[in-house]
Amino acid sequence: MRDDDVAPNELRGPALHDPESRHAALLDQLPGPTPVRLIDREGEAVEHDGFALPDADTLRDAYRRMVIARRWEAQVTALTRQGRLATYPSAYGQEAGEVGSVLALEPEDWMFPSYRDSSALLTRGVPPRLLLSFFRGDWHNAYDPYERRIAPQSTPLATQALHAVGFAHAERLRGRGTVALAYLGDGGASEGDAHEAMNFAAVWQAPAIFFVQNNQYAISTPLQEQTRSRSIADRAAGLGMRGVWVDGNDVAAVIAVLRDAARRARAGEGPTLVEARTYRLESHTNSDDPTRYREAEEAAAWEDYCPIARLAAHLRARGELDDAFDARVAEEAEANAAATREAMNEQPEIDPLELFEHVYSTPRRALQEQRAMFAEELAAAENPAENPAENPAGDPAETGAAERGAPHAAEGARR
Repeated sequence: MRDDDVAPNELRGPALHDPESRHAALLDQLPGPTPVRLIDREGEAVEHDGFALPDADTLRDAYRRMVIARRWEAQVTALTRQGRLATYPSAYGQEAGEVGSVLALEPEDWMFPSYRDSSALLTRGVPPRLLLSFFRGDWHNAYDPYERRIAPQSTPLATQALHAVGFAHAERLRGRGTVALAYLGDGGASEGDAHEAMNFAAVWQAPAIFFVQNNQYAISTPLQEQTRSRSIADRAAGLGMRGVWVDGNDVAAVIAVLRDAARRARAGEGPTLVEARTYRLESHTNSDDPTRYREAEEAAAWEDYCPIARLAAHLRARGELDDAFDARVAEEAEANAAATREAMNEQPEIDPLELFEHVYSTPRRALQEQRAMFAEELAAAENPAENPAENPAGDPAETGAAERGAPHAAEGARR
């Protein structure tokens, strides 16, 4: 039996010979033969069908923000090595994706970042003091998500993708034009949560963007050991949504592609999977040794594709960037780095009882009892002489020992 002998409502699959079939539509969802690029490695503008070069003011702003982000990433890495931060996953070298993604969004749009997307948060205005509290254990999330329209940074891989889809779906049901952008790495995109989120987004036609910064390694696992597909963006067609891949070190292309994806989402055309091809120049975190799984020559080769140098060459060739502007940007970047150092030099004031806050909207009795017990222990540590149960005989030697140990116990509780 041929497909054209079967009534449409009896079809169990697309009629492959029909150019208007679902099969043809899915083929249109596939990325092009090469990633979208608008500025090449030498800084020359190149044409790509369907995407226009952002205006000069946008590119100058992108250059400024990328310089600030790179200096900040270097400063934070230095603070981590000094022991002032517990751990930090650097995005050094990925400035085009971090900055370009923020500039592509509208103020009312929401970001759902991973742990590596601190530069994106910095670009959207989160102060370093609040941003870095996450990485030294002061607070899980010190900034106000509703004020910044940024969900808490996610350490578990890809869980933020599900949150982004649920949020985007709810906003669509409310009739709002909000777009939710979920940040993922190539490793995160290999997680089951990412596949589930993308499938639900496609089914619901949620106004979501999955922005995968493919930096070639999931910790030590290279991309070719994660997937056999040509690109991560190719997966989109199988889920029934649009996929685009882009040169992740070309901030102009990143802005153009993500703006187009956001426009389509707002127009009710559903989600888009955007893969940005880039490279992680630094280690996965400060506890990682990249020399165990990649050659130094590989990272050195990628430095020739520096997103900042590429955009600088483009702007200078067109008279949009001069030494005076460059000097002002460098000064601003240094000032931000200095403010970051000062913020991390301050000793945070931590109340151990905050552990019990924001756990439940209505505190449970067991949690209240635990809090009361902990409060008694803290009080005893602060004032051991006032606790007769610890020294029932009133032995001066025991009392003195307790007093000498009290500051240490209290300090340990605060930490």
